[in-house]
Amino acid sequence: MGVRILVVEDEPKVANALGSGLAAERYDVCLASTGEDAFFLINEESFDLVVLDLMLPRRDGLEILRALRKQGLATPVLILTAKDTIEDRVQGLDSGADDYLVKPFAFPELLARVRALLRRGRAEQALRLRHDDLEMDLVTRKVARGTQALELTGKEYEILEYLLRHQGRVVSREMLAHDVWKVTARATPIDNVIDVTFARLRRKVDESFPKKLIRTIRGVGFVLGGELR
Repeated sequence: MGVRILVVEDEPKVANALGSGLAAERYDVCLASTGEDAFFLINEESFDLVVLDLMLPRRDGLEILRALRKQGLATPVLILTAKDTIEDRVQGLDSGADDYLVKPFAFPELLARVRALLRRGRAEQALRLRHDDLEMDLVTRKVARGTQALELTGKEYEILEYLLRHQGRVVSREMLAHDVWKVTARATPIDNVIDVTFARLRRKVDESFPKKLIRTIRGVGFVLGGELR
């Protein structure tokens, strides 16, 4: 999964170009075409950066940005707009934007802005996932509980990242099959593979520690910490 970027853009050609370009740079990209869709996604999922067009149908970008900042969301936001007056820039930055890019722009410049925002102190927190004494560094891909490093395989790492991004919520085998294994049609063999891999991960995360972080909800799925919601 890696670094997740939400692109909020209502022009299909621009949205698809941004999505393809960022995906080619190995970012995990999600697209939204309206302010309402973006607001819902940001409240339901975790993103490391939001690329937000200001001119959106129904709820404009500034309205969405103000609402998110009012909720205390610290995710870096890069605004895209066709407006280039000083007043527009000030309004965007005062509303909580971290950077501002005027259309039309060259894609390499957008990439440079994205990298700069992800390097900032605010993004450093977003690039580390934590629960209790469990910490995952998305840049170095190192995982530890307290001072003890956990040696994970690629799939174990991906499952744990998925659990950390959905902590407190039930994660089903269907979700893991679709989002981690990228399998659209589930079958018994993939469920078996998921169970075996998950069991190995759970031993590494919990077996040597008095406090257990991962729970199985019989017949439903798995939960990393927190109250069920």
